Amino acid sequence: MATDSHQLARSVARLNRRLRQERQTDLTPTQLSVLGAVVKIGPATPSAIAAHERVQPPSITRTLTCLVDEGLATRSPHPDDGRQVLIAVSAAGDAVLAAERERRDEWLAQRLAELATREREILREATELLDRLARS
Repeated sequence: MATDSHQLARSVARLNRRLRQERQTDLTPTQLSVLGAVVKIGPATPSAIAAHERVQPPSITRTLTCLVDEGLATRSPHPDDGRQVLIAVSAAGDAVLAAERERRDEWLAQRLAELATREREILREATELLDRLARS
């Protein structure tokens, strides 16, 4: 018998997989997540980005290198610490993220429109709870 936690994890994973199917970029989910994180927190050090994404600095370094090499992010010297660099999203990175989010949001908006009003209200309430779980 599936537990509540198992059923929730399975449903979230299925929805995530379905949303990923709407992607039309060659970027990996990790690269998109990191790019989105840099947009959210602004120019930051690789360590700060790793902490935000809850990953180890060596793995974030590889991802950031790919994003910089693809022209989706920029690397510049830290203004206060010469040993550090700041990573920011480039205009091309912003464009990729915007296109991917628009495509995902369009698909999801169409699916939500098929639901009853009360079902959409339940999902709206659940969104807050899911966000809280994700932050814990």
